[in-house]
Amino acid sequence: MQTIGLVDSHCHLDMIKNTTPQELITTAMAQGVEYFLCVSVDLKSFPNMFNMIETMASVFASVGVHPNYTCDNEPTVETLVNLAQHQKVIAIGETGLDYYRSQGDLTWQHQRFQTHIHAAQQANKPLIIHSREAREDTLRILQVENAQSVGGIMHCFVEDLATAEKVMNMGFYISFSGIVTFKQATALQQVARQIPLDRLLVETDAPFLTPMPHRGKTNQPAYVKHVAEFIAKLRGISLAELTQITTENFFRLFPHALSTK
Repeated sequence: MQTIGLVDSHCHLDMIKNTTPQELITTAMAQGVEYFLCVSVDLKSFPNMFNMIETMASVFASVGVHPNYTCDNEPTVETLVNLAQHQKVIAIGETGLDYYRSQGDLTWQHQRFQTHIHAAQQANKPLIIHSREAREDTLRILQVENAQSVGGIMHCFVEDLATAEKVMNMGFYISFSGIVTFKQATALQQVARQIPLDRLLVETDAPFLTPMPHRGKTNQPAYVKHVAEFIAKLRGISLAELTQITTENFFRLFPHALSTK
């Protein structure tokens, strides 16, 4: 496949203030970033987010409810599947578990995670997984619910190589955010050196997790170039090679995304 530029495999264009999605895309493209996956965090904001990016040929969307978000009505399999019917919606999520921000009886969070997996299976679209301080339960639910039938992305990966290998065996790709560029992230940098290149993705999670050298500023998709440059240096390859690899990986996971362009 002829590739053009980098993919920001996880961003929230509708959450970046004091600018517009079109301005963000224009700035990113000037830095060699060509494609964008705008990730849903709740169903209340999803219509506005989707309307914002629907006419942008290089921007794709997901639909789902973040594990920390409260909502009046829990998402159902039927609701998620219906919203995922649009061809620009290429993934279900972000979904998963977060024990850092949520405490107490988290049965509801497990149930929400399971609902998203079942919706992904019915819609036949990959998952975007958020997991924070919940490694064992995340792995268990993915296994029990047969998430390998759809695969997906382990977004903002911060775990060890053993965990990466377990999720890769279930058909998931490993996506690194700006965290990998932080000076104290030496263990994560070692993982980034060892992930098979054909399972590697890069992301910003903008407006969060701004990479070096812009840490402290609002993150934006243009900055995924810094993540890619950092990992390319770790791997001893060129930015052009890493761009080619990660963009091909993205479209291997989301082949139907090509038909939306």
